[in-house]
Amino acid sequence: MPDPFVHHPELRDRIADPETSPFRTFRAADLVAQEPHLRDWVYPEARRAALRAEALAGHSGDLWVFGYGSLMWNPALRFAEVRRAHVAGHARRLILVEYRGGRGTMEAPGLMATLDAGDGCDGLAFRIAAADVETEIDILFQREMLAPGYLARFVPARIDGAEVRALSFLADHAVPDIRPDLTHEEQVRYVAHGAGDLGTSRDYLAGIVEHLLLLGIVDAHCTQLLSDVDAHRAALARGTTSA
Repeated sequence: MPDPFVHHPELRDRIADPETSPFRTFRAADLVAQEPHLRDWVYPEARRAALRAEALAGHSGDLWVFGYGSLMWNPALRFAEVRRAHVAGHARRLILVEYRGGRGTMEAPGLMATLDAGDGCDGLAFRIAAADVETEIDILFQREMLAPGYLARFVPARIDGAEVRALSFLADHAVPDIRPDLTHEEQVRYVAHGAGDLGTSRDYLAGIVEHLLLLGIVDAHCTQLLSDVDAHRAALARGTTSA
């Protein structure tokens, strides 16, 4: 079997084994069973299936998936190849407010990344073999299309000068949880304090910065935001700023 890390051996120990990832067995219905108050927020399974069919209509063969957030280090997908990729006309923006217990709460909301309009976004593209697409995309949609927030769309991604169509998840501005109006200071506060069952918003942002650095990429916005978050947390520890 070909080595999926042949182009990026530096990622071999930095991407979680999909077979042991909890996202691989995650089902939206299980979350609703555990947290009944989320029932009206989580997509019904029929709606998720319809969104999946709509997104993949007309597609055949291998499938590229573009990751710009936690998919970069924990895709939970069986992939045949991983490559550095660049998506023009889009940008990574931390504007999805999370307060339902994943990486934030009502008292201390967190932030997660979206793909939005911008000057370009670097990330990782995972190639899923055609025979695995049906199974792997169901796993992906259980996670990324759990509830309103993203639009599943194909975007043009460049890999070593060649362009491919890659499935990704764009900010859905019709959803109130998408907050493009957040000030930098609000972003700092949300990332500094948001925490939940999936971990902290700060560690999520640090994961983005660190995995891009492995590829020699500096995301100026995320790097500055992380620096300001850590400065804010340090000031709090010294008692020189308010939460």
